[in-house]
This record gives sequence, C-alpha cells and structure tokens, in this order.
Amino acid sequence: MKIGFFTDTYFPQVSGVSTSIKTLKQELEKLGHDVYIFTTTDPDAKEVEPRIIRMPSIPFISFKDRRVVIRGMLYAYHVAKEIDLDIVHTHTEFGVGILGKQTAKALDIPVVHTYHTMYEDYLHYIAKGKVLKPVHVKQLSKLYTNHMSGIICPSQRVVNKLKEYGIERPMSVIPTGIDVSQFKPAEEKLIESIRETYKIDNDACLLLSVSRISYEKNIQTLLKGMPKVVKEIPNVKLLIVGDGPFKTKLEKQVDELGLLEQVIFTGEIPNKDIAPFYQAADYFVSASDSETQGLTYTEAMAAKTKVVAKGNDYLDNLFDDESLGVTYAENEDFSQTLIDYIKKDVSTKQSILENKLYDISSEAFGKRVEEFYQKALVYFEENHQEYEDDSNLYSLKLFKK
Repeated sequence: MKIGFFTDTYFPQVSGVSTSIKTLKQELEKLGHDVYIFTTTDPDAKEVEPRIIRMPSIPFISFKDRRVVIRGMLYAYHVAKEIDLDIVHTHTEFGVGILGKQTAKALDIPVVHTYHTMYEDYLHYIAKGKVLKPVHVKQLSKLYTNHMSGIICPSQRVVNKLKEYGIERPMSVIPTGIDVSQFKPAEEKLIESIRETYKIDNDACLLLSVSRISYEKNIQTLLKGMPKVVKEIPNVKLLIVGDGPFKTKLEKQVDELGLLEQVIFTGEIPNKDIAPFYQAADYFVSASDSETQGLTYTEAMAAKTKVVAKGNDYLDNLFDDESLGVTYAENEDFSQTLIDYIKKDVSTKQSILENKLYDISSEAFGKRVEEFYQKALVYFEENHQEYEDDSNLYSLKLFKK
C-alpha cells in the first residue's frame, strides 16, 4: 500500500507523537509498504528528506516547540495525488490533519486517525483554560472523526473518552511499540559513566524520571513524596531527565524541600542516548496524569528496569505482575508504594517479561496497524458515501479531484 501520514509534529521536534510516527513508518516499510509523511517545516530539519513533504509553518503561540502550517497545502495535495495514495492516516486533529481529511475526500480513499493526545489535560496552556473547555474538546473531536474509517487508540482510556464524547467510528486499541533491541544491556562502563557524571554512588538507589518537564507530567508529586522516601531509604537519588517550561518551578521546589543532594536535573538527553539511563537506574518512577499510554514506561520495561507509576487502565494492565512494576491510585500514595516495593525487592520473572516485550515491540505494533488498515479498507467499501462537510471549520475547498 501507499500510505500518507499527515501530522503537525515530526522530527526534529521531539515528542511521543513524532517517535510513534517514525516507529510506525519504519515497521510498515519493513512489511513492504510505501509511507509518505506530510508535515510542517522545521528550522532544524534537513533540506531534503526522502518521502517527507514539508509545508511552510510557524511556531504555535502556546507551544513554541510545535508548529502550525501557514501555506503549501495545495502543493501537498497535488503531491499526494501524484503518489496515488491508497489510504490516509492522520495524526493530528488540526492543520495538517484537516488537510489529510480533505485529501482523502478528494482522492476518494479511506482515512484513519490516531488519537494521540488527551486534550482535556492540556487546556490550561491556552489562555489558562478560560477559552477552551472540555465541552469544546468533545465537539471538535466528534466533528473531526466524523467520516473516519477507523480510529486507533493508544489505550483503553482513549476509547472510553471518545465513546463518552459520543463518537461511534470503528476503534481499536493499538499501543505504540518500541524497538526493543535498542534497550539491550549496555556496556557496564557506559552505565558506570552515567553514575559518575552525576556523582551517584554505585550503592545508591537510583530513581529515574524521563519526560517533558511540564505541569501535567506531575513531577511535583514525585518531589513532594521524596522527603519521606529519603527518610526510609537514605541513599536514594532521583535523576530527572528532560526539559520544559516547568523546570524552574521544580528546581525551586527541590530547594524548598531541602532535596538538593538527592535530586539531579540532567536536561534533555537525545532519544538515541537514553537507553543506558534506564539501565543505570534501579526504578523508573512517574506520577503523570496525562499519558494515553506513555512510551517511557515501555522503554523502562524493555531496559528491564522496574516501574512505580500512577495507575490508569493502560498501566494497570501493562504492569499486571509485580515483577515488572507496580501502580498506585492517588498522588499521596506514591512515596509509600515506592518504599514498600523497594523493600520487597521483587525478582524478575523472565517468561512474563519476554511475553510483554513482544507485546510492546515495534514489530507487533506495525503488524497490528497493518491489520487495522485492511479492516478500514473493507469498512470504507461497505460504507462508502460522499463526504459532507459538517461545519465551516472543516470545509476547506482547496482542491477538486
């Protein structure tokens, strides 16, 4: 098949969405498909990239590291028409995603969508939540997904939310897979060098957090619980990997809690260099409320690092055996859950881990999406009808067949 990905976010912009898209592209190409990415320009991007079509864009007001297309959509459509796409797969509900819907309509081919982001978790970024409300997210999501031949949901949480919105399109839970081979054991010298770089003793219990440092990642809850953890496990350290708009406030919180000796900020680490950090850690910790799935959890699992995380439907199922990790329900449960789990010192069960590693692998991810495309093609043929614009928001009359 010739598949067109339409996304506002792609490398060199670093995010879970861009990582998911790149992983899926690679796996589908291994299966013999041709994948083309229609996305935004980026000042750090290479000038020419095979099968990547970039449209002029500017930074988005509330997310300076994210971009919005300003022109070039008609050109992108003509490229898509010349390629003769078989299916469109959108990865955003805005700009380039709208273009993807209109392209599918004009070419008379099915369009599927991955609902990557739980927007209700991010409304505070836009006019501090005073303009857009959850009801607006519901309306826009329902409007955008109308006429889709299928929706990929990274977790059951997303399915439940879309059904709550009243969306009735075919849905399938397909978590993003990871390249498990990237997390094979690193050389001991490399792991030791990480501890040496950040002045962490070999006998210290090292906790690791990896994420964009923003409010919704809830790192503040980890810090709030650390004094209790330090009291019970004096040789504990917390390594916070990442960067973002909330970093300054977290650094202030660390100072106020008297945790300057226990908490270390590394700044952003390139994804290609992250595996040894997981392996240098004893436990991966998270209190995030905003994950639809969270690649960092599966990366930790692939690195054989046990996880202590705030639970949801996806994570409770992922860590359904305590040899892999444990979840907790409320923010205030973090410190005691971590302390109890560390003291229990649970051994890894190799057979359980191996089964999980295939489930979370990029190989399994690619095959599941390929199967989903086949179902979407059948659904499109069985339910074929002319697209009708539902509102002016999605009525871009840019092109004709």
